Amino acid sequence: MTEPLDEPGDKPGEGTLLSHLVELRSRLLKVAGAVILVFVGLLPFARRIFEFVSEPLRDVLPGGQMIATAVASPLLAPFKLTFYVALFIAMPVVLYQTWAFVAPGLYKKERRFAIPLLASSILLFYSGIAFAYFVVFPLIFGFMTAIAPEGVEVMTDVTAYLDFIMMLVLAFGLAFEVPIAAVLIVWTGLTTVEKLAKARPYVFLGAFIVGMFLTPPDVISQTLLAVPVYLLYELGIIMARLFTPKASNNAEEATTTDA
Repeated sequence: MTEPLDEPGDKPGEGTLLSHLVELRSRLLKVAGAVILVFVGLLPFARRIFEFVSEPLRDVLPGGQMIATAVASPLLAPFKLTFYVALFIAMPVVLYQTWAFVAPGLYKKERRFAIPLLASSILLFYSGIAFAYFVVFPLIFGFMTAIAPEGVEVMTDVTAYLDFIMMLVLAFGLAFEVPIAAVLIVWTGLTTVEKLAKARPYVFLGAFIVGMFLTPPDVISQTLLAVPVYLLYELGIIMARLFTPKASNNAEEATTTDA
């Protein structure tokens, strides 16, 4: 006999629009508070943080020196970078608050799957940042300085460098979330694992197209983004096979109950 769907603690939480808005405001305040708290704690180390983040470029620059073309750049660049670092450090809080907001709308079995997915998304996001810093940055900066024409001295502005690396870090951090995205779209019934597997050629081509838009206009950074994205897509198919069979039981139970 099929287990009834509407067991105590198994039915998604319900509420009015106003209660959802109040809950959303509470979650956003907690996110903002976490980011501000980390930012304030990191402010005394702003210069050291900038030195660490700029090291991959300074290692290949002549004399190891960068330049500041704007009067306020020496102050604003470390300040902005510290805020971005605080946001990345607080990302587990951001993702947890997002999960806590949607969790009442999930069934009990779905909530059990959401916890490992949440942990995986945090791990993958930080893996993307680490990959960008330790692998992509040295290769890109080494290549860019090596191909500089004779008589051209590479002197990078600190603000331009900050904008450049933030774009790359965000691109790789989000790109490494591909497995989670694959699981979610299968989980919600938008597609199936079999359809994802058949779409491999299109994903491979699309990864390079996305890399072309999300990274600077050079082959190295585009390839270094596209190849991991495709490999992570394959990982997403594997994860979808592991997670979705049990997760789909809710739909089967609902159908049986309605009958």
